[in-house]
Order: sequence, then C-alpha cells, then structure tokens
Amino acid sequence: MLEFVNVSKSFWTGKQRKVILDRASFRVELGNSLGILAPNGTGKTTVINMMAGLEKPDEGVINRKCKISFPLGFMGGVTPRHTAVENSRYIARLYGLDPDYVESFCRWMCGIEEYFDMPVGTYSTGMKARFTFALLLALEFDIYLIDEGMPQTTDVAFNQKAGSVLRERLETTTVIIVSHQAETLEKFARSAAVLVDGQFIMFDTLEEAKQLYDYQTQGS
Repeated sequence: MLEFVNVSKSFWTGKQRKVILDRASFRVELGNSLGILAPNGTGKTTVINMMAGLEKPDEGVINRKCKISFPLGFMGGVTPRHTAVENSRYIARLYGLDPDYVESFCRWMCGIEEYFDMPVGTYSTGMKARFTFALLLALEFDIYLIDEGMPQTTDVAFNQKAGSVLRERLETTTVIIVSHQAETLEKFARSAAVLVDGQFIMFDTLEEAKQLYDYQTQGS
C-alpha cells in the first residue's frame, strides 16, 4: 500500500510559487493500478519522484508499506563511468538479488551486444533508456512507477520484448503511471486520478477521470 496523508509540495519559480500538491490525501492499494492524468508542466514527474522517495514533501506524510520501484528511466544509482555489467551487478547487490541473474537478464533484455561491456556514459540516449528499463524489470517490486516524461526507446524489438515482460508482471504487481493523455493510461490503469492546480482527485474509473480532465483542460 502507498498512502499520501495531507501532502503538500511547491516550488519557487523565481517569480511565483508553483503548487504541485495542496494537502493531497489518497491511497493506492496493491492490485489496483492507478493512472494519473495531468497537463504538462503541472508536476507529474515530481509526484512520481515523491512516491519513490526521491523527493520529500513540504508537509504531510507518505507511507510506503510495500516495495516501490524507482521511476522508469531514472538513472540514479547508475554510474556512467562503469559498464552495464558493473552497474547491474552493483544494483543487484543493493536489492539483495543474485548478481549473475540480474546481469544476464539485463544483457538479454537490452540487446546492445558489446556495448554492455562498455561504460554507460558512452551510450546513446536510447541505449541508456533500454538499460534502465531492463534494470527496472530485473528487480521485483510490488508497485512499478512509470512517468511518460522519462526517456523512451525507439527500438521496436526492445519495446516488444520489454512490453511482454511488463504485461506478465502486471498480472501480479501494481502500476502507477502519469500522463497527459488518457489513451496512455488505458493499457495499465484500473482506477484513475486527475492532478490539476495542486488538487489530486481520485476516481473509480478512467472514464470518470477523463471527463473532469477534459473539462479542466479544454473548458468543455
């Protein structure tokens, strides 16, 4: 279970204070994947990072009573000067997993051949995205966090392979995904929320959330 209790978060932009969350309270139960609809620039990535523990709230409490992933595409913990082999084995040890398994899984998933033995800092943006996605799937979590703003890979074969593994995981795990498009959430979410002007409003269905989101963003 992941729970926000009266959580507030804001930033000073240099001209004004931008409110990301204003005393938000909600709970995500395991088995009930959540999609969050939010316009661009409203703090989608900040909310996801708070769920992962990468950013702290200004006020309120975040309760994490399950294993929550780092956000898809997050490069924290990956050292650019080290190879994918070294990084994957290091991350495996951090999570108490078999380094041989994590290395083999990531090597198979990435499909970047000899580059897997080269420093991650030499990778293209696409190769880095493939490696971090592979790391995410190599580790087992109760809740997976996906931010549509994270780096994406354009490799079709990798997307198909990773998508197949992710679909298998969804049968026993939970996903929280943020996007500005309802169509992106339809593949993952059972329930949905809308984030607008610091207000986090939960709904039982994506269709209900979409109606409010369309009204708020299009004025119709």
